[in-house]
Amino acid sequence: MTIRDRITVGCAARKSVAIVQSSYIPWKGYFDLINSVDEFVMFDDAQYTHRSWRNRNTIKTPRGPMWLTIPVVSSNRRFQKIRETVISDPGWNSRHWKSICHNYSRATYFGSYKGRFENLYAGLSEEFLSQVNYRLITAICDILGITTKLSWSMDYDLVDGKTERLVHLCKQVGATEYVSGPTAKSYIDERLFERERISVRYMEYSEYPVYTQRFPPFEHRVSIIDLIFNTGPHATKYMGSF
Repeated sequence: MTIRDRITVGCAARKSVAIVQSSYIPWKGYFDLINSVDEFVMFDDAQYTHRSWRNRNTIKTPRGPMWLTIPVVSSNRRFQKIRETVISDPGWNSRHWKSICHNYSRATYFGSYKGRFENLYAGLSEEFLSQVNYRLITAICDILGITTKLSWSMDYDLVDGKTERLVHLCKQVGATEYVSGPTAKSYIDERLFERERISVRYMEYSEYPVYTQRFPPFEHRVSIIDLIFNTGPHATKYMGSF
């Protein structure tokens, strides 16, 4: 039985949940987290922040990691939410795809996935950043065989307080376990989860194996597309939750 299976104890079903902002073509750890839970809530009611993973990520190039950034409207919108963030340049997708082709065309499995990603990028005409992130995340989940339910924070009631908000969302989705990235240990008040009988578990990303990656030195924290184009159908062997 994998960590994603629901275990029935008496009459109560176990349900694990993660709550994270959407990101642009995230790294493999993001998808490991999705695969580790029963429901993944994209918390795009959070404030949009500059220079974050919400609208950018890195790929490998002969000159080192390269940022691919979706241009967005953010000036004079200090408190805008991620789901309110509008893309400012409709031609971004074409430029990103050209950069991806230029740097991965000789990757072992690029040819196997080129058509799918090319069509995906060509069709990314959405106005809002969240919508673009959602389309890419769901497409990559399908490639990796991830079947976790994806939902939005906007579908639920929200309350104030960093940990209080997480606990309230967990209660609404019927979670018995909250799964988080390791950096959240510094701010999560686990006592609030304990009061609601919700356990807390943190992901561990330190033991990922290396794979054949173009343009050394090896780098783990690049977009998941690097893993897909270099390892193809074997990609999940280099992740921790499968």
